[in-house]
Amino acid sequence: MIIINRIRRLRVFFRREWVVTTTFVAVFALLVGVCWWAWREFRTSPPYVDFARYPVKGIDISRHNGMMNFDAILEDGYEFVFIKASEGRTHRDENFTLNYSKAVRAGLAVGAYHFFRFDVDGVAQAMNFCRVVGDRPLALGAVIDVESHGNPEGVDPTVVTEQVSAMADYLSLKGFRVILYTNKDGFYDYIYGRLGNYPLWICSFSQVPLPDEWTFWQFNHRGRVQGIKGDVDINVFAGDRIQWQSFLNHQ
Repeated sequence: MIIINRIRRLRVFFRREWVVTTTFVAVFALLVGVCWWAWREFRTSPPYVDFARYPVKGIDISRHNGMMNFDAILEDGYEFVFIKASEGRTHRDENFTLNYSKAVRAGLAVGAYHFFRFDVDGVAQAMNFCRVVGDRPLALGAVIDVESHGNPEGVDPTVVTEQVSAMADYLSLKGFRVILYTNKDGFYDYIYGRLGNYPLWICSFSQVPLPDEWTFWQFNHRGRVQGIKGDVDINVFAGDRIQWQSFLNHQ
């Protein structure tokens, strides 16, 4: 009888220990989840933007954004759009032609961008961009997207800069206004002190861009805009409306 009672007490003890342990693990997992969510929200929340200083807003898009209502985008206060045209030597964005025609028809100022591949010749990439864009006017210009994300590792930064320069020179000779897009790391790795003669479109989700001479600032990649399902990148132009008109008039 004594042995049976001891066994019963042990069972109760271990049952209580199991409940306490399980509860602790569940609470700990919940706290970890909450902390991760808060960290993620903090890291991805857009920085403060002085829209009185930078009143001209725009977006950048690709086929991944799906079908869009560009009239609704304009009515929501967005005045320009950069549309992905091409990537590397042969890739073209399948929605470029449709997006371009709809954006122009709605009255948005349009630019086109090319995702630059570090392992592909710069002139070959420029030729691909030109094939896709054709003779369509670009009010904003032709953008070369220079960033390590999505590119092979280990490519000499000097080689990247040389090939970006070759693409930029080719597009300039074709009459395009060339703009360079990058983030802070890309700016210092490939552009700073090497490719300073082109307007800069800088990506910074945490603070006002470090380089002083930026022309466009991508500050949010989780924006919500009328006419677009899902998140979209949001940008501002570095100037007031008078400067904006001057930029558009000097292509």
